[in-house]
Amino acid sequence: MKRTSKIALYAAIIGPIQSALGWIIAGSLWPGYDQAKQTISELASPESPVKEIMSTFFVFGGILTIIIAVYAKTIALPGRIALFVSALCTFGLTIFPTPLIGYSVEHRIFAIASFAISAGWPLLAMRLSKDAPFALRPLATAIGTAAQATLAISFLIVWADPAAVNIGIWERVVAVSQAAYGTWVVVSIYVWQSKRDKKVS
Repeated sequence: MKRTSKIALYAAIIGPIQSALGWIIAGSLWPGYDQAKQTISELASPESPVKEIMSTFFVFGGILTIIIAVYAKTIALPGRIALFVSALCTFGLTIFPTPLIGYSVEHRIFAIASFAISAGWPLLAMRLSKDAPFALRPLATAIGTAAQATLAISFLIVWADPAAVNIGIWERVVAVSQAAYGTWVVVSIYVWQSKRDKKVS
């Protein structure tokens, strides 16, 4: 089974940290911005005073995801392709930002695709081999996908409600969950292969 390299491990660890730092830093620098009511995407809107900051964090997050897709080779190829496409969606929603008034169709397409792929990639990452790490076994990937899909769908329902006042909270919960899940998968794979190497030696 192919190995997951340290560069994928580092990218996975940095991922959720930089994701949270992005909206925390950008949000704190925008007077009047409401983290609970407003979306992360609004921080990168054309009218936002911190659009460059938030856009940079979006791009950095996409790059980290590509690194994981390329170097976490223990993950089954369909799962790695899904991660790569998810990163492209992140670039897409950055290139096509959402305005503060109204919305961008392109942004919504890339954002929804990003959430959907991030929720579904665990099943595509599955390994059926009996000696595969636990994070890639059928039970773990099924539970991971079910949990992430439930959170993503819940957020999309809230997002579609014009009367909702907690969109920002829901989006951040989903974003942290998806990033943290990816971290868990890569870290657990790396630990598993390290233990296997010790047994062999």
